[in-house]
Amino acid sequence: MADTPPSETPAAPARKGFRSSPLAKRLPLLVAVGLGVWLWQITGIPERELVIHPSGDGWRQARAVDFQVSGADGELIKREERFFGDTGAPPELTFKVDLPEGDFRAVFYVKLAGREQRQRVEERLSVGEERYIVRQVELPAATR
Repeated sequence: MADTPPSETPAAPARKGFRSSPLAKRLPLLVAVGLGVWLWQITGIPERELVIHPSGDGWRQARAVDFQVSGADGELIKREERFFGDTGAPPELTFKVDLPEGDFRAVFYVKLAGREQRQRVEERLSVGEERYIVRQVELPAATR
């Protein structure tokens, strides 16, 4: 028995484990990046959509609107200008603004056809958790 050669069985190929795969090596980095992006999104200032429904006959004569949002301290947060053709303002104006919760002031300077001076319309905005802020804005009576 001592002279019997050991049985030679072919060695099984080494099995590649999960820990040696390229994805497993990068997984902690991918998880950290995903967590960082998620934290960045939830702690940032949310983007709100301010939807304006122009009402009244004066808006048909509107050729341009200068929209401004300022904080309680008077600091300008957003300013955007829109121009319209001969048909006047569309039935809905949408402005995207990064606003935290709080009180703000929105001012519209409306350029009317045939007039040099712009009409000023002011709206108070109280922003809560809602994403959409819808307001109906009417121009003051025209004075000459």
